[in-house]
Amino acid sequence: MGRVMLLGWIVLAAVVVVLGFIRLAPSDPLDWNTQPELSEDKEFRGGIFRVVNTGPDGLRRFDRITGQAPRTQLLAGSVEDQMVTYVTRTKLFGFPDYTTARQDGELLKVYARLRFGRSDLGSNKARIDNWLSQMEMAGDTAAVD
Repeated sequence: MGRVMLLGWIVLAAVVVVLGFIRLAPSDPLDWNTQPELSEDKEFRGGIFRVVNTGPDGLRRFDRITGQAPRTQLLAGSVEDQMVTYVTRTKLFGFPDYTTARQDGELLKVYARLRFGRSDLGSNKARIDNWLSQMEMAGDTAAVD
């Protein structure tokens, strides 16, 4: 009985350490404030890339929406720099997802991806599609064909 109890405490301590690392791991802006050079929408395991015709001020409008999003904070960049990266954490465990938005002429390019694990269970796609639909509902975007 004593060994089972000890094993239980060890497992619990390991879980607490792992979850603490996930919640408190530093995010280096130089690692995350970047985007691949893509010109069309792409979905991949753990992330998504969207290209939307927003006009030249799309990033400014996107930044307003992300500023109101729950559990989302600015990590690096600015609207003036034409590229911004945000960190959005999951509600329960605080897993970080990174979203980098860049203004490229009339196009807004949005790259969202996870940091830990292999799959985000579609959360990045759902979040980005929601943010872009909020822009569209306000009459701010037109999809790129």
